[in-house]
Amino acid sequence: MIRYQFFPRSRGVTDEIQKVIDCFKVVECEIDSTTNNLVSNDVLAKVRPFLEKQDYRVEIGKTLDKKIDVPVLFGNDNIIDKSFYADAISKDGRIVIEVEAGQATENHRFLKDIFEACMMFDVDYLVLAVRNIYRTHDDFSRIYTFLETLYISNRLQLPLKGILLIGY
Repeated sequence: MIRYQFFPRSRGVTDEIQKVIDCFKVVECEIDSTTNNLVSNDVLAKVRPFLEKQDYRVEIGKTLDKKIDVPVLFGNDNIIDKSFYADAISKDGRIVIEVEAGQATENHRFLKDIFEACMMFDVDYLVLAVRNIYRTHDDFSRIYTFLETLYISNRLQLPLKGILLIGY
């Protein structure tokens, strides 16, 4: 079952963000972590055709030419000095998608994803897709609690307009 929550909770889901949710819902049965044990690349492969129909560029492999570079720092003559990789990015570069599986909470990979999205040039939204169930715990709920605390405490201001957490 696909679950999702947009943060901050004081804002609703935009049409652009809803289209991403819909892409995951199309393959819901194929990626459901309660019945399927897929790695993140397999989940991304299932949702890829639907994201591409929405004009997203989606990573197609792990070699440099198949990854998606998103600029972070620019040097002389506007040459990119530093970039981070994204699993998918919208045509306008404003929405970045990261799909995680077992490492989402085990290695706090979701924190790295948030940090990198905050550093990416012109990115407004992060979509973070994680397993509902990994081993014996609920990754979606664990990250939900973290994001809820982050936004309610108001101690750290992120440069993003929002984060969409999707549980698959």
